[in-house]
Amino acid sequence: MRPAVPTERKPAGRAEQGDTRTRLVMATATLLQRQGYEGTSIKQILKEAAATYGSLYHHFPQGKEELAAEALRFGAAEFTELLKQGLSGTDDPAEAVARCAHLMADSLRDSDWTDGCPVAATALEIIGRSPLIQRTSDEALRQWRELIAARLHRGGLAKVQAAALACTVLSTLEGAELLSRVTSDDAPLRLAAEHLAVLVRAGL
Repeated sequence: MRPAVPTERKPAGRAEQGDTRTRLVMATATLLQRQGYEGTSIKQILKEAAATYGSLYHHFPQGKEELAAEALRFGAAEFTELLKQGLSGTDDPAEAVARCAHLMADSLRDSDWTDGCPVAATALEIIGRSPLIQRTSDEALRQWRELIAARLHRGGLAKVQAAALACTVLSTLEGAELLSRVTSDDAPLRLAAEHLAVLVRAGL
């Protein structure tokens, strides 16, 4: 999911900028985000990235799995920036968490409901079959929980309480994002913003 800032990558079509490795990663990140690992073929990646089989295996000797892991890191970094944007700019941790949900809603609507969580679509279908992708997904989810927890702790919650609440916040955001994407309606994320703010205030 792209952060709601001007430096967004193209929502669709062939990656046209950067070196071959960058184009491969960006194209794969977009495809994984929209259709998952199994639904993304190497042929499709190469077409979107304007690359060759030789260049793919030059940069990623392990092939699609290695490329997918790097693409997940790229997409996760973008989502991290979205979270940072939402969590900053206000002294109220409840408002900060709500802002994350609103930014996710804006980004999802702007992408015509195609650019969901960069990890969810791939992680769920590959669990147990790719330790590399599972480990990469776990790292991203852990980083997001820690980012939210740190903001809640700065807002006044004890570290243990902040960590537990951060898990609930991220779970709610992920679930609401799924509902919004499936229904092509940002109401679940807007409602999540409202209720997460209440939950955070209750914990302060």
